[in-house]
Amino acid sequence: MAPSAKVSEALARTAKLSSDQGPAFESILAQIPDISSPSTAGDDLVAIAEAIFSNSLGVVATRAVLNTFISTLKALGNKQDLWIDVGTRTLVLLNSQPSAFPDAIAIVQELVATAHEENEDFVEAARTLSEILLDSSQRQVSVKHKAEIWIRIVRNYLEVDDSTSAETYINKLKNIMHQIEDSDLTLHFKLSQARIQDAKRDFLSAANKYHELSFSSAIAEEERLHTLSMAAKCAILAPAGPMRSRTLGRLYKDERSVQLPEFGILEKIFLDRLLSAEEVDKFAQELQPHQLATTSDGSTVLAKAVVDHNLLGASRLYNNIGFEALGALLGLGAEKAEETTARMIEQGRLVGRIDQLDNIVYFERGEASGERGSGRAEVTVGKELRQWDANVESLSEELENITNALHQRFPKFVETHLAT
Repeated sequence: MAPSAKVSEALARTAKLSSDQGPAFESILAQIPDISSPSTAGDDLVAIAEAIFSNSLGVVATRAVLNTFISTLKALGNKQDLWIDVGTRTLVLLNSQPSAFPDAIAIVQELVATAHEENEDFVEAARTLSEILLDSSQRQVSVKHKAEIWIRIVRNYLEVDDSTSAETYINKLKNIMHQIEDSDLTLHFKLSQARIQDAKRDFLSAANKYHELSFSSAIAEEERLHTLSMAAKCAILAPAGPMRSRTLGRLYKDERSVQLPEFGILEKIFLDRLLSAEEVDKFAQELQPHQLATTSDGSTVLAKAVVDHNLLGASRLYNNIGFEALGALLGLGAEKAEETTARMIEQGRLVGRIDQLDNIVYFERGEASGERGSGRAEVTVGKELRQWDANVESLSEELENITNALHQRFPKFVETHLAT
């Protein structure tokens, strides 16, 4: 569309000037609220931008007019469609100029990205921000500003659950965050890290990061409690084993945890108690879609975590158990129960040994180390007999200690009644 009549007339007068065109353009921009209307504002501003570049103002004068142009666009208010329309068309003009205006291009790109964010078009916002020139000899960009742009990109990608793209920029941020002193940027960086780990199903790392953030005084009390809740959910979903047990221990001992709706299931898991189907179904209602996603073997992340936990709980209740009975306890078939047990033993998350001839698993006391292969327990010949011998030896030592104590305190009584 063509610009309004008043803007066209003003541009025509400016074109006839032999000098001082820069101040003339700035005067037109200052009058935009009066000579333009909401319906023509976009075309009016683009027409002014085209006129600026069609006249040879010189680089210095053009930069000054561009600054006024951008200020005028911002002053019209955050009218998302206007910012996107004018900003996009202005970027085409800027990028086609032989003389680069990198600072003006970057400012307009940020303006367009902000409009996309307001429209909740997060992918387009991230794409626009990613095109901003941050590493170039043409413009000086502070480390803090780089971090601000990259964190905005990360947050936009996370809004659409694109953790893969978000992780690309998190990795860039890792190289500069040690230079950042801004507490808000640091907080957003750590929170984004936790969300990416959560989305990638690295639940143990996410739980630890969420728990760390739940102590931050930079966020409101309600948000701290929400972050603690996310830590509890991720810890529950993490693979059963000694590392998860340590994380669960820290969460269970956190005095704020009793306020969480997940505290009941958190307590049972920490104390190695078996979980019922009703408890699991109730917990599942609070989870996010990616936390209920199906894994490669067809089960959900939650279902696998519950099976692993109940198997660990069973190892506390039984010295040995057949796979038919174990499968019934876990809600699995005997073959699947054996496969799960073997996997946990191999991964060092459960200590025991499997007798495949009798289809029985023997659980060993003590904690697994978490190292692959450390869960295998060697077959011990005469184990029960040696345990009996150890118990008898311990009892004999205790009896001797009591006799010696009596002899020291009541020697006459011992001589009269216990002397042999």
